[in-house]
Amino acid sequence: MRVAIKLGGHLFPFDMDVTRISSYTDVLLRLKSEGHQILVVAGGGEVSRKYISTARRLGATEAFCDELGIAVSRLNASLLMAKLGENAYPKSPSNQDELRVALEGDKITVLGGLQPGQSTNAVAAIAADEMRADLLVNATNVEGVYTSDPKKDPKAKLLTEIDSSRLIEILFNKGFEAGGYELFDMVAAKIVERSKIPTVIIDGRKPENIARVVHGEIMGTRLRYK
Repeated sequence: MRVAIKLGGHLFPFDMDVTRISSYTDVLLRLKSEGHQILVVAGGGEVSRKYISTARRLGATEAFCDELGIAVSRLNASLLMAKLGENAYPKSPSNQDELRVALEGDKITVLGGLQPGQSTNAVAAIAADEMRADLLVNATNVEGVYTSDPKKDPKAKLLTEIDSSRLIEILFNKGFEAGGYELFDMVAAKIVERSKIPTVIIDGRKPENIARVVHGEIMGTRLRYK
């Protein structure tokens, strides 16, 4: 199975928890040993948001802030590569041409952001499309897509499935400033809808959930296409 995995930036906190990062690479290595082709996109997380927030206060443009976010996501990708060692493709792709070359081998491809104005969620969708993924796993810090914000609404319900067009409607009113992407974004949603990429949004705070969903277990929110 060809699997693209987006690891949310929340998995890379300020304290750089080695044990936690290693627990994710252990899952990636296990999936690779089972014969799956694995691609991973790392988010920027709170480190990225801190840099972006500071840069904004210093008067930076949103494009400049995007570049900072990309730089941090690539550093996070490098942490994964450091642990994966020879199992990882030796260079983190910085554009789609490099991504295509990386996907020709049998190593785990790890990357961060690619270009300004594009979230790492969008990068994961593009990469999944490029590799003709059988599954795109968005491992985030919530259980999936809810009817409303579960942090604000105690009556919010988890949706086990959501139509891609409905997800796009939900995302339409969200902001798209640098560092402001959460869960999924409009560009990512449109890419997976266009290519009908099997996509599931799961709670990635437990690394084992990634393996479980790749093995076919039902969890989180799956996108449905017309």
